[in-house]
Amino acid sequence: KKPIQMPERVFRRELAVRRRRNWHACGMPIVMQTPGAIAKGRIGVGVCRLPLKGRVIPYLATTPSRMTPSPKVQEQAMSLQGKTIFISGGSRGIGLAIALRAARDGANVTIAAKTAEPHPKLPGTIYTAAEEIEAAGGQALPVLCDIREEEQVASAVAKTVERFGGIDICINNASAIQLTGTLATDMKRYDLMNGINARGTFLVSKMCIPHLKKAANPHVLTLSPPLDMSPKWFKNHVAYSMAKYGMSMCTLGMAAEFARDGIAFNSLWPLTAIDTAAVRNLLGGQTVASMSRLPEIMADAAYAILNRPARETTGNFFIDELVLRDEGVTDFSAYAPGAKGPLAADFFVPDEVFEQTPTKVMRALG
Repeated sequence: KKPIQMPERVFRRELAVRRRRNWHACGMPIVMQTPGAIAKGRIGVGVCRLPLKGRVIPYLATTPSRMTPSPKVQEQAMSLQGKTIFISGGSRGIGLAIALRAARDGANVTIAAKTAEPHPKLPGTIYTAAEEIEAAGGQALPVLCDIREEEQVASAVAKTVERFGGIDICINNASAIQLTGTLATDMKRYDLMNGINARGTFLVSKMCIPHLKKAANPHVLTLSPPLDMSPKWFKNHVAYSMAKYGMSMCTLGMAAEFARDGIAFNSLWPLTAIDTAAVRNLLGGQTVASMSRLPEIMADAAYAILNRPARETTGNFFIDELVLRDEGVTDFSAYAPGAKGPLAADFFVPDEVFEQTPTKVMRALG
């Protein structure tokens, strides 16, 4: 068949759609024939003379108007193999789940956290996390680090660069929580939350940025919520909300500040509660845990984001389920195997987000 020539404007639009579905290619882009054709698989072949950076992906053509990625391509389309990831926290919960997902590709992971000795209520240490990462196929560097201390963060970053040769991805995962009102919040706890959440995110990002500027597809992903300024998210725990939103403000500001450097700054937040130690110990125990999803949903969403082109994926406040739906996932039952009814919605999720998904949830009241 004769190749189809496409205007540059049309090609760039279709390439953006395909990148969102992780069909990266160069020199052999698809051509959307009708609205919704990509989602339905009715796509054709075209060749654009526009010079592009990227990988050439082979396709298996079933008919001239239907093409699907080959099985080998489907396996290779996304990978963090050889990437170096610096994670604050990460000895348990969502941070560890993200680390393990990357480790399955053969990534290098630094776990920079405070837990060196087992805690009676909190499972995992930086050393047990490192063992799990290496068992999953990655390389691990456990570093004892309090991200409130500038010298410790600088040292952890330096050790990472010395061990792995650079940093490709920074995950701001470490966070402190206490859901108390103004009069019930002592200043020591206020300082802890703001020191770890807002200041820690700023500091870890700042120390990683010089190395991210040298990376091929650099990402900073912060586990923080969309900036929804509804009073209901502040009235019951203003100190925590200030600290958590401070993390999101780092995303907002740094995405714009470092756009020319090609570093992606994004936030990721769960639609529902996630079954972590914080939920079991502070936010409702087994009752809420049974209405929560597993940390793996956040890990899979993070994985999808970190594989996207950094220059085209920045300044976003992602919701885990919506990220995965964009990747083609429709069945989320595996993430909540014990749920028997509506799931518990997480804090800070804007009302309009729930209109974009059929998932049944009990919405948080603040």
